[in-house]
Amino acid sequence: MTSKPHVLLLTPGPTEVPPEVLAVMAEPVIYHRSKAFNAVLEEVGTQLKKVFRTRGEVILLTASGTGGMEAAVANTLSPGDTAVVGVNGRFGERFVEIGEAFDVRVIPLRAARGRAVPPDAYAEALRTHPETRAVFTTLCDTSTGVLSDVRGIGRIVSSTPSLLVVDGISSIGAVPFEMDGWSVDLAIIGSQKALMLPPGLAFVGVSAKAWARIEATRPRSFYFDLRRARVAAAKSDTPFTPALTLVLGLRESVRILLRDGLEAAWERNARLARGARAALQALGLALFALDPADCLTAAWMPPGLDSSQLIAAVRDRHQVLIANGQDELKGKIFRIAHMGCIDAEHTLSGLTAIETELGLMGWRRAAGSARQAFLAAY
Repeated sequence: MTSKPHVLLLTPGPTEVPPEVLAVMAEPVIYHRSKAFNAVLEEVGTQLKKVFRTRGEVILLTASGTGGMEAAVANTLSPGDTAVVGVNGRFGERFVEIGEAFDVRVIPLRAARGRAVPPDAYAEALRTHPETRAVFTTLCDTSTGVLSDVRGIGRIVSSTPSLLVVDGISSIGAVPFEMDGWSVDLAIIGSQKALMLPPGLAFVGVSAKAWARIEATRPRSFYFDLRRARVAAAKSDTPFTPALTLVLGLRESVRILLRDGLEAAWERNARLARGARAALQALGLALFALDPADCLTAAWMPPGLDSSQLIAAVRDRHQVLIANGQDELKGKIFRIAHMGCIDAEHTLSGLTAIETELGLMGWRRAAGSARQAFLAAY
């Protein structure tokens, strides 16, 4: 048998998984109703609070990040309730779709291309719709690379009865975020982003204000019932069979993430993003996000060129995988991630491959310009 060559993941999820984490997940499986596994859950529960920057509870779900989004809606809103949703890209639209699926009256706030919905727009929506029960926003929408001002939104929502729900699936752990300090009531992370795991786990941080709402609301899900999960978590357990191997890997990945302090991870990602943006601009490319997040960078393709062709060439000839645009942006932009265990060497490999393949597609700049610009900015 021969192993496949490793393709470097510079996609905004899934991201690279550290070798130490892969090694842990390859160990023999233990019983999920054992004291040994209870101890693992207790440790990761404590450590995840440090990632969320909260003193509240963090609920573990065996699901993708979208499962965490659905849990936030299903446990806090009833049919006919009003919710305000900020839309900076595809994943803000997902909150709209989930709300509508649960018969919630959704008020979407759509941003201009490449921009975040400003806090003032949320304030105006709450004045216009005082019956609003929840406000949903996305910290970083990975479809566009746009960063929302969650701190500013939190100042507005915290003085109202509404809950503030934040999709931090791709970005909590990668960019600055303070759940308690920014008055966030529910926050969601997915395992395959900054937490450096394969897909399959979602984590929901829940404030005291949110628990009061959850206890007063009839849950509209059995599997995603956060009250049921809370009872189990109090005993360092889960209500249903968890993704056991991923949880064992999570203990190691969170140890790695917090080893040098969360601020060090934020700063590393910011440096990678700064370098990547400088490199892409040195290649004559325009950046997509005008309010950018440091967990990824999105750039426009040159006129007449297709990002699908670029991505295939970078993958096939350089064993590096970057991401296409989504929906109407497919073929028009590409995205390169900076989160997790991606480092400067990885990023330079991706940028060099992009420069080479753009040149072969007819978009030529001075050889090595991307590398020089990255190093100067990084």
